[in-house]
Amino acid sequence: MSSWKSLLLRIGEKSPDYGTSSDPKEHIETCFGVLRRELEHSPNEVSQFLLQCAEQLPHKTSLYGTVIGLLNLENEEFVRKVVENTQSNFQDALDSGNCNRIRLLMRFLTVMMCSKVIHPSSLVVVFETLLSSAATTVDEEKGNPSWQSRADFYVTCILSCLPWGGAELIEQVPEEIERVMVGVEAYLSIRKRVSDTGLSAFEDDDENVREPNDKDFLEDLWGRIQVLSSNGWKLDSVPRPHLSFEAQLVAGKSHEFGPISCPDQPDPPSTISSITCGKQKHDAELMYPQRIRRLNIFPASKTEDLQPMDRFIVEEYLLDVLFFLNGCRKECASYMAGLPVPFRYEYLMAETIFSQLLMLPQPPFRPTYYTLVIIDLCKALPGAFPAVVAGAVRALFEKIADLDMECRTRLILWFSHHLSNFQFIWPWEEWAYVLDLPKWAPQRVFVQEVLEREVRLSYWDKVKQSIENAPGLEELLPPKGAPNFKFSVEETSEGNGQHALSVDLRTMVKGRASAREMIVWIEESVFPVHGMEGTLNVVVQTLLDIGSKSFTHLITVLERYGQVIAKLCGDQDKQVMLITEIDSYWRNNSQMSAVAIDRMMGYRLLSNLAIVRWVFSPANIEQFHLSDRPWEILRNTVSKTYNRVCDLRKEILSLKKSIVSAEEAAATAKAELVAAESVLSLMDGEPVLGENPVRLKRLKSYAEKAKEEELSVRESLEAKEALLARALDEFEALFLSLYKNFLNVLTERLPSASKCVTLQGLKSIHADSMAVDIEESSAMEVDDENGRPKKSQLNGGRMSSVYNVGEKEQWCLSTLGYLKAFSRQYASEIWPHMEKLDAEVLTEDVHPLIRKAVYCGLRRPVDGL
Repeated sequence: MSSWKSLLLRIGEKSPDYGTSSDPKEHIETCFGVLRRELEHSPNEVSQFLLQCAEQLPHKTSLYGTVIGLLNLENEEFVRKVVENTQSNFQDALDSGNCNRIRLLMRFLTVMMCSKVIHPSSLVVVFETLLSSAATTVDEEKGNPSWQSRADFYVTCILSCLPWGGAELIEQVPEEIERVMVGVEAYLSIRKRVSDTGLSAFEDDDENVREPNDKDFLEDLWGRIQVLSSNGWKLDSVPRPHLSFEAQLVAGKSHEFGPISCPDQPDPPSTISSITCGKQKHDAELMYPQRIRRLNIFPASKTEDLQPMDRFIVEEYLLDVLFFLNGCRKECASYMAGLPVPFRYEYLMAETIFSQLLMLPQPPFRPTYYTLVIIDLCKALPGAFPAVVAGAVRALFEKIADLDMECRTRLILWFSHHLSNFQFIWPWEEWAYVLDLPKWAPQRVFVQEVLEREVRLSYWDKVKQSIENAPGLEELLPPKGAPNFKFSVEETSEGNGQHALSVDLRTMVKGRASAREMIVWIEESVFPVHGMEGTLNVVVQTLLDIGSKSFTHLITVLERYGQVIAKLCGDQDKQVMLITEIDSYWRNNSQMSAVAIDRMMGYRLLSNLAIVRWVFSPANIEQFHLSDRPWEILRNTVSKTYNRVCDLRKEILSLKKSIVSAEEAAATAKAELVAAESVLSLMDGEPVLGENPVRLKRLKSYAEKAKEEELSVRESLEAKEALLARALDEFEALFLSLYKNFLNVLTERLPSASKCVTLQGLKSIHADSMAVDIEESSAMEVDDENGRPKKSQLNGGRMSSVYNVGEKEQWCLSTLGYLKAFSRQYASEIWPHMEKLDAEVLTEDVHPLIRKAVYCGLRRPVDGL
């Protein structure tokens, strides 16, 4: 990399590029000097790289703005082009709805205004353009309030710029910025307050619990801006390097920023209803999501010395680093640990990372990414960050009963993965009391599931050794993962006939018998004697045992003898029997049970509807609140069906692009042929229409091939579209079956609606005199410096080891939580079928808690609750 690029990248850091100096002013001067010389050779490359740095290292934006301000003093034409390029990029970002780019380019404009590069009035025009669009969107008559999330995003962008340039705007254009502030206040008065229902990591029970004065995210940000304004716009978290060069920068010529326009909001649906408006609202929130959802894991004492706006700025820094450095985990951790702020922020950093890991409906990146970043931060800050992470775990564990089921699953997967990178070391004795809790208590189930996942990542004896300080927890370890083969050598007391058949079948496999030969043998020798159940028992158990050594062995067996299983299990009833056999064989190993079922679904030996039927069979239903085993299999099934739809959509999109290319190629080849045929040439002294016959023949061949290619791509597209239609029908059938099964089992177990219409009511049904004050028990107090809870209550008392929710109520709470999680995760595919869902599942007589779980997941208003 050339030195000027390295200087730009490393500006503001402790880096060999800048020698021993860590003074931002010296860095700016050095960088300016090198760039000034480089402009003589490659101005376009410098401009492009500068913009790239400003967008992708946004916590250094103020440094880049100051460098550009100094360049403006000597090369106005270059800086004018930088401003033009910024305007062009900004308009593209608005048109495409690229949220990160819009937000960061607005920050870049603000810092360039501070360095006298852009006229402050131009920046105000940008603010007012966005504000006008936002106000129009939420207007009931002129706009489309379903797209309020875009309007809120535009106003959030305006407010998030003010910490970077509010002082300068107030000083230079006070009346204009005051007009903007009045406009923001007017917007806040006409918009609807945004609810976190369905997207909160903790169960808030229902809307009625929310205090009237609780602020949503935008209202909270506006409040922070007002506090900042009253403090004279003084912030510790925003560097202001331009002030060191103020005397020079004031001589620079400020450029006008070209006009921008916001895209029109989509038209309101032709038929206004809760479903059509809800679908548009869902689409808008997907495109313009709320970026920060605070978890507030730690008590306020850990961050209370921060100004409200400082917290917001540091959160933005952290999220920007996570976003732009997602492919470089070590670099990401390094930047996160070295933000340009003069105060400690480890607790805030942990909260921000966990808020992303537990973000609903989906985290911005795969959960593994956050796991790796946390690991690297623990290694980069060994004296501080591990204790903070431990404190976060303890605090979340205290509140686990109130944690959303999807978040609970993610926390289990993260924690087990995290411990596997630190020799599985954890003070398990602190949690040994969970053994005194009922087997359905969420804390006990959490410990059990973490240990089960640890065994998957290591081996049973290693995990047992890690809990030696709390040996009683061995009771929660999964059984050793040996197969449960019915026809082993020891099992000879009963079923000797079947045992012999199993030996014969194993001999056939060793002799590499074909699937056809095996089917004939089964039809002639096994089925007539033992019937379907006995035959299925022998064949499935034996083939699974042959494939039990590894994933590869299993896949080999399925590829070679899948036809045998398909022949035996041609309908849904027999497929349910097949799954029962798989689960019986791998009853000691949840992972292998899930993998075998998943692989068989992949080979179309099992249908998704059969798996749903099996998951909701009586034996599994009784495990819904005790184990993740049935839920893991169900998640895999729905995910596989959904991924097929997504893959087909991507392939269709690609084929449509290929058709355009093929059409262009065919048209070009045809034009060349026509042109060649129309040329007059002499042959034997006589004029003849057409060029050289050899060339004509070649051009004709090209034209024919291009046309064939176009037709071939069109045929492929038609085939894929037919497959997509079938996959969508399959997905619809799957979700209707899923919802109907949820409805049936919940209706059987939920108390009547007259007794219970809220989750809090459900929890309190079983409460008794031993219960500790609920308000006290929900407090997350982590006052010990090492994050150990000094006062640790557990929904009814840690001290008394009581969990005061009954088993039936806990079953309902867990199952409702999973129903909400499935609805939320697949909302985009469910909304198009909302009318059918209302007609067939969510009918008027459905229990209000069932309706609420689905509606919360879909972010659909729950009327009357």
